[in-house]
Amino acid sequence: MNDNILKLREATGAGVMDCKRALEDAKGDFEAAKQIIHEKGVAKVEKRADREAGAGMIYSYVHNERIGVLVDARAETDFVVHSEPFKEMVREVAMQIAAMAPENLEELLAQPYIKDDKKTVQDLVNSVIAKVGENVKIRTFSRISI
Repeated sequence: MNDNILKLREATGAGVMDCKRALEDAKGDFEAAKQIIHEKGVAKVEKRADREAGAGMIYSYVHNERIGVLVDARAETDFVVHSEPFKEMVREVAMQIAAMAPENLEELLAQPYIKDDKKTVQDLVNSVIAKVGENVKIRTFSRISI
């Protein structure tokens, strides 16, 4: 398999065939192919925004026995709820809440993501939507601290 396809897949999380098509469309230009993948991901996110996210999980995170966080995250199916991208995203969101203490969901989603300040928490959620192909939402959260 072409090294650029693997490299693009690693960078974007997109499928092999999507990466191959993007590189072909970009005539081998890696950065242009990355942009194509990103734009297709955004389009997928917009198409799924109105779909019901009825399956979900409650995730708990405790930091140094002094900060506790509960996150209610939803997807369309249990299959996605149990997938690694979804579980990793919920874990990252819980750590974000513990570290940044947002007042409400709107503030949380607009915050710069603590592991990459070029992205927001909403961008993190959107990247999971693009990967799993379902609507994904953070429904609510609670944070308590001593």
